[in-house]
Amino acid sequence: MNPLGRRLPVATVVVLAAGLAGAVLAPPDRIQGEYQRLMYVHVPTAWTAYLCFVITFVASGLWLWRRKERFDRLAAASAEVGVLFTGLTIALGSWWGKPVWGVWWTWDPRLITTALMFFVYVGYLALRRATLDPVARARRAAVLGVVAFVQVPIVHLSVVWWRALHQPPTVLKPGDPSIDHLMLLVLLVNVLGFTLLAITLLRARTRLSSLEEDLATAQAAADGRLAGLAVAAPRLEGPANDV
Repeated sequence: MNPLGRRLPVATVVVLAAGLAGAVLAPPDRIQGEYQRLMYVHVPTAWTAYLCFVITFVASGLWLWRRKERFDRLAAASAEVGVLFTGLTIALGSWWGKPVWGVWWTWDPRLITTALMFFVYVGYLALRRATLDPVARARRAAVLGVVAFVQVPIVHLSVVWWRALHQPPTVLKPGDPSIDHLMLLVLLVNVLGFTLLAITLLRARTRLSSLEEDLATAQAAADGRLAGLAVAAPRLEGPANDV
């Protein structure tokens, strides 16, 4: 294991612990009170989902350009991690929305577009499972990985284009962020922590995919050798004729 592989999990745990401690110690929101602390987890999971889908988009484009197996492997692994964090984003948003909005779910544009993004990338993973030929699978998944990325800016800008219950951007917007700077610091630490967690999971998943492919190749080679031996082996005829 290289030094990065040894240090990355440790750094991830340290930064996540610092961020979660900051989330507990940060002052409560003036309007939402203690429920606002869910922001320190909800926002980072959304950010890491965006990041993973960006990686899927770039890796898919690189596969279409270079046809290298490692790009297909990276795109698939990143989509899996992105789906995980999108699911967490939706679950944490519902947990936050119940006490603040009074409902677990509402047909808010941000919620609808996020749910659509989740199901499209689940479909991306299902497409990969349903296609047995590796080249056809990589080609179809790469095209979908490029096209599906259009949802990421739509999800992010949905609160600007359609004003509803969900609050507009407070950090990624022109001018000074409309959030207390101490809260912003804690939020950024958690964003860093969840980013490191996503990278850790992505490295582990790509390594596992590589091992799975090596195992499949070795199994295919072994099956081929067994088939060759079966063909080459002499066939036993009936009992020898009596002299």
